[in-house]
Amino acid sequence: MDLPVVPPVKPMLAKAVDGIPEIGDLAFEPKWDGFRCIVFRDGDEVYLGSRNEKPLTRYFPELIEPLKACLPERCVVDGEIIVTVDDHLGFDALQQRIHPAESRVNRLAEETPAEFVAFDVLAVNDTDLTDEPFRDRRQVLEAIGAAFEPPIHLVPSTLDREIAHEWYVTFEGAGLDGLIAKPRDGTYMPNKRTQYKVKHTRTADVVVAGYRLHKDGEGVGSMLVGLHDDDGRLHHMGVASSFKASLRAELVEMLAPYVLEDPAEHPWSEWMNPEAHDDGLMPGAPNRWSQGRDTATWVPMTCELVAEVKYEAVLNGRFRGTTRFVRWRPDRDPASCGYDQLETAAPIGISDVLAAEG
Repeated sequence: MDLPVVPPVKPMLAKAVDGIPEIGDLAFEPKWDGFRCIVFRDGDEVYLGSRNEKPLTRYFPELIEPLKACLPERCVVDGEIIVTVDDHLGFDALQQRIHPAESRVNRLAEETPAEFVAFDVLAVNDTDLTDEPFRDRRQVLEAIGAAFEPPIHLVPSTLDREIAHEWYVTFEGAGLDGLIAKPRDGTYMPNKRTQYKVKHTRTADVVVAGYRLHKDGEGVGSMLVGLHDDDGRLHHMGVASSFKASLRAELVEMLAPYVLEDPAEHPWSEWMNPEAHDDGLMPGAPNRWSQGRDTATWVPMTCELVAEVKYEAVLNGRFRGTTRFVRWRPDRDPASCGYDQLETAAPIGISDVLAAEG
């Protein structure tokens, strides 16, 4: 490719902060739950680069022609690939798109077509914009974005903190997970956390139902946690991890009295039956997202301990991503740990998010 910025390029990143920053010359944008992607276009050649510098091009063939139709002949644009289901972000459907079989990729491109949301520009024609401040890059992007048509979109942006707070609260209902705050005088710095992300963080009291050893074999790496439904069934919600090395060793001793000698007594013992995973609520099912990791090996426990954990979102009945252990709750009855603790945002459509004005 004959571009002033050529692949591979690692995208600029953001560091987590608590709350919307109250000072600084910042632009605020919705934070998307998709695949980060830098689009390189040189005439008829289009390359989709991922955060880990591996190409995404073959997985999203339906984006190539729309990108050609919307973007300048030669440019580099940063953004996010998303999939929407019923006007809501569908991260599970997006994950399904990464598949080795070309026939499946082509079928899913028709069934769950992807969209691209642009939020930065690195180069246009022969001009490298990475050393320009974001306020100038945004102006260039808005000029380019005037030609965008679905499935290519320009991300909404605002300088108004009140509007940013409204977006933070309401856009979660469409499946978004917070805000990005961008210093307007900041240059584009690949792989550097020079921007800020404000994510939704909540806590819940969960039942500790088992654990897995750390990958180095020393101590507890993660605890399997669950919540009860209205019928009293304990559902697997995910894992709590991020323990310090010293705590990992202590946890093995602490949890030892609760280890079940007979796994058949565990409410999740049926996970060994493949049909038990049909509803996606049992732990241990191997899948392509856990290649190289022994997901079937875990230590079942009596479901007597309760822990408070931090989580960011719930997706399809499970915590989205890994939760963080906060503290033990010896005062809490495991049977009282149910789904009723979880907050649910009022539904809003992705179309409303993309149409928002700053």
